[in-house]
Order: sequence, then C-alpha cells, then structure tokens
Amino acid sequence: MSVEQLRKDLLINTELAGRAMTFQTTWGLFSPRAIDDGTLLLLDNLEVRDDDVALDMGCGYGPLGLSIAQRAPKGQVHMVDKDFLAIEYTQANAERNRLTNVQAYLSNGFSHVPNELALSLVVSNLPAKVGNEFFQILFHDAHRHMLPGARFVVVTINGLRGFIKRSFNDTFGNYTKVKQGKSYTISMAVLED
Repeated sequence: MSVEQLRKDLLINTELAGRAMTFQTTWGLFSPRAIDDGTLLLLDNLEVRDDDVALDMGCGYGPLGLSIAQRAPKGQVHMVDKDFLAIEYTQANAERNRLTNVQAYLSNGFSHVPNELALSLVVSNLPAKVGNEFFQILFHDAHRHMLPGARFVVVTINGLRGFIKRSFNDTFGNYTKVKQGKSYTISMAVLED
C-alpha cells in the first residue's frame, strides 16, 4: 500500500448496541481499522438511560460517546480528548450519524469540562499507560461532577482490575465488576446519596 493510499481516511460501518453507525477515522487515532474489543465489551454491558447526561473521557473518533448519544435522545453527551484530531473526527462523526445531543472539545481529563456540569454517567476506555496518578485525578474529578446515583463505568485491560477496584472503593466507597472478558474488565462505581 502506498503512502498516498495510507493518507486516505478509513470508514467503519458497524452496529453498536444494536444500532447501525458509521465512523470515519485515520491513522494516528486509536484503533482506526475497527472498533476495539474493549469498547465493544463496554457498550454491550452498559446501561444507558434515555435522558443521561454523560461524559466520554478520551473519546478518540467517537464510538463510545456517539453510541451513548444515540441511546440517550433526551440526554446530552460531552466528549473530551486531549488530541485535536480526535475532536475533529468526533465532531464529523456526530454529524455523519445525525447526532445533535453531543459536544466534543479538547480537555486533558476534566481540565476544560465546565465546573457546573452535573453528570449521570461517566465512561472511559482507560488507556493502560497514562499512569496511576492520572487515574487518581480522573476519578476524583469525576466524583466532583457526578450527581447522586450517577455511574462511572470503565473498561480496562485485565491487568488493571485490582487497581481499579481499590481506587473505586477509595474514591466512591463501592466497586462492581460488571463483566470480565478474556482481555478486558468492565468496572463500575456509583455515587451514592
């Protein structure tokens, strides 16, 4: 394959949570050829309410957050990433899938998330190599933005399962292993009243 061919965007036509979706992506973004297995496992095991106000942390080109937006037509989904290219592709993919209940913007964790934003759902396909310190900041910032009863649901490689369990118990006072697959674990914490 030539470099010129590699420069062309990739198109993913798929079904997420039982709904047809299309994503345009490019090399340099996470999992450009297909929706990754961790995201698929999370979406297959995620309860979405039709009025959720959600945040997708580290949205990439948008499969997780845009699928939530499709399932929450009365809600709103904020999608953040520290990569400007990810935000560009997420915005284009929101338009491509005719989703208007989405805002995508640059943010390193919660650094540019509006202080007044109150969330009922926070999701992330957590990258394994950002460091435990960054996770601690994310978890505490998520806690600060969550409404009572809100869910924080993440997918991680299985090697992080123990750390996530300890951190969720420390930050939220609870932890639920929603699903464990061969390579990934879905973990959840709930902000209790």
